[in-house]
Amino acid sequence: MANQPPNNTCLSKCATNEYAQQIKELLPPDTQLLELANFFKVFGENSRIKILSAIYHRELCVCDLVEILGMTQSAISQQLRVLRASKVVKYRKEGKNVYYSLDDKHVYKMLEDGLEHIKEHLN
Repeated sequence: MANQPPNNTCLSKCATNEYAQQIKELLPPDTQLLELANFFKVFGENSRIKILSAIYHRELCVCDLVEILGMTQSAISQQLRVLRASKVVKYRKEGKNVYYSLDDKHVYKMLEDGLEHIKEHLN
């Protein structure tokens, strides 16, 4: 029985209405929470995480990503469209080449923190 999850039912009243009301007022609006949930969904696909992990280190073009990840150009392009639309990656053009990088320091931090969290729980 030691490995069972905790019972999620309160046996007694543990928060006063005052605390509950304070916390309720601190919650972001539902529209923001929905946007946040959709934002995190972008990170829920393995090939997108591979792409993000690669461009975490430096900006790369699609041809670089094909070589590094062993994916098809069309598969990478499709995932980059999703990442661009979610403002997770940005691009710049140089002649006929398009180079992709993480959009900002927040994305770098999320990847670092997420990987650190995973590594802690693997030990």
